Amino acid sequence: MQDISPQQAERLIEEITALAARASAATLAVPFSAVEQHTKGDLSPVTAADEAAEAIILEGLERLCPGVPVVAEESVAKGRIPAGLNGSFFCVDPLDGTKEFLAGRDEFTVNIALITQGQPVAGVIAAPAQGRLWRGVVGFGATRLRLKLSGGVAEAYGPEVIHPRPAPVRIAVATSRTHLDDVTEAFIARLPVGKRYMCGSSVKFCHLAEGDADIYPRFSPTCEWDIAAGCAILSAAGGAVVTPAGDTLRFGNSAGKFRIPGFIAIGDPRGLPALCGR
Repeated sequence: MQDISPQQAERLIEEITALAARASAATLAVPFSAVEQHTKGDLSPVTAADEAAEAIILEGLERLCPGVPVVAEESVAKGRIPAGLNGSFFCVDPLDGTKEFLAGRDEFTVNIALITQGQPVAGVIAAPAQGRLWRGVVGFGATRLRLKLSGGVAEAYGPEVIHPRPAPVRIAVATSRTHLDDVTEAFIARLPVGKRYMCGSSVKFCHLAEGDADIYPRFSPTCEWDIAAGCAILSAAGGAVVTPAGDTLRFGNSAGKFRIPGFIAIGDPRGLPALCGR
């Protein structure tokens, strides 16, 4: 299988969008309070909604791009790790923010990213309970769409071009609700913060991409599928995501269990050198 270029990804983005919308409908098929759930080996929760959304995405991606590997959270948890990650592959989190989902919050998301040569080149993030979907292809820009879900059917429509905003004097900082550590707090303490808010999923990347927030730092580990689609969308919009030292993030690290040690996501990349000590 040849690498999938950004140009090819742009031609696929509508179908990937439709797939994310279908998976979104599956996450809302059963009321939060009634959904079946259990605990995985890493003690994180998983629900029937996660599994139903992942099944839809896997079937759809195989039909759309036969033979392209897919790294999907629930499949990896069951030991299904594909080979051939040096070229193009999809990185999927079928329901990011499961704790928020179970708590009845509207922040949870469906995430599909395309990775080529270790870099996210396209991404789609849907927030089913918010009726929103964001997508982007690096080199082709990013858009926000409305997501209509009715009778188990989902449709994304009305794309609007989005961009990060130039960093204001007092910035808006987005942080994780459940994974905020002392190192991240110390980093934030050095920033000119005008607003700060917590959110429990990848939707924070979308807030940066559309100019509602300015920076999202996280210095505790996370998994590639948690951030891959967000990295693609933010980069496509004009922002950036780097390691805390300012280096390029790379994806497809199966030997490292697909772990990302930490990152800084920022809307206006002109401030990155100072933030990373360069």
